[in-house]
Amino acid sequence: MEPGALVTVPGRTLSCYVHVPFCATRCGYCDFNTYTPSQLTGMTTRDYVQAAHREIERARHELDDGRPLATVFFGGGTPTMAADDELAGLLDHLRQAFGLAPGAEITTEANPETLDEQRLDRLLDAGFNRLSLGMQSGDEQVLATLERHHTPGRAVQVARWAHRAGFDNVSLDLIYGAPGETMDQWRVSLETALEADPEHVSAYSLIVEDGTAMARHIAHGRLPEPDEDLEADKYLLAEERLGAAGLANYEISNWSRPGREAAHNMAYWRSDDWWGIGPGAYSHVGAARWWNVRHPRRYAAMLAAGTGPRAGHEILDEATSHEEVVMLGLRLRDGVRMTELTRAERSALPGLAGRGLVEVREGAVRLTLAGRLLGDAVTLEILG
Repeated sequence: MEPGALVTVPGRTLSCYVHVPFCATRCGYCDFNTYTPSQLTGMTTRDYVQAAHREIERARHELDDGRPLATVFFGGGTPTMAADDELAGLLDHLRQAFGLAPGAEITTEANPETLDEQRLDRLLDAGFNRLSLGMQSGDEQVLATLERHHTPGRAVQVARWAHRAGFDNVSLDLIYGAPGETMDQWRVSLETALEADPEHVSAYSLIVEDGTAMARHIAHGRLPEPDEDLEADKYLLAEERLGAAGLANYEISNWSRPGREAAHNMAYWRSDDWWGIGPGAYSHVGAARWWNVRHPRRYAAMLAAGTGPRAGHEILDEATSHEEVVMLGLRLRDGVRMTELTRAERSALPGLAGRGLVEVREGAVRLTLAGRLLGDAVTLEILG
């Protein structure tokens, strides 16, 4: 795709995702595009940041439609493996290249062990106004199973520091369903997270990905297989405890206080436009979707040579775009407008409603709590 080839859709917001591919160690369950220092010998975070600045410049030239960024999200990996001035420099470059919309949500992910009170002050001063902490569990044994290297209370401590520093939007990420995790251990994780009084909590069911250390441990009998029925019970407990604490479910795996829904993730779920900066990052503008080469060294070399870092692209046809609108929309509390569905898709709703899996009201179809437990299956049944 060449500059000028992108056609934007009126009414869509523009966001930016910045992928920082560094981690101190690799967690046993992780299959993200991340690298430890030993895997990137000779490449520093500053080398990566220099390449990311070059990609921001390319993005500025390729998409020059005057839209400011509604959200920015620094993810990874562990963005806070980079220095504060490196993160601030990238955010400043995005501000200069695109502008930031009034009230723009600016998030950085972080592992709790990379932050202290001084770093939080510097991140806030740089313009970050939302913090997403990888807590995962409040139980020491479960953290060990996940091969996480922070203590159970560290995320709560950092969240409290962040509130004290002036962050008024702190999110905690939790994982349930780790091999061997009991209901009591999951209950402890929920209660520990709530001690931090977070504005947002994400709770994801563990997926054992092929090729990970955890998958190998399970295959060799060193860890038990996850129990899907127990995972469903854990989801129901999360809904109960988070709801009682004033956090409402607005997407299958996400709960927030009113007005604190993750605006950046909502851009994904609503199929808005976003530009992905960094190795392996995906972008979506109009009907075009593309992705960058995965390895940081190749990513940096291509940009240094004056070429774009794209590994491939696709143009979404009308059928694919429709399927994505339905699949992503059904994950949301607001559901999908009936006018978005075809006649055949609407014909599946009475049966699903009769089984208590969806409800139709105010011109939209939404998953019930029971439907959330079977979200993918319900969506496939609607799509036929």
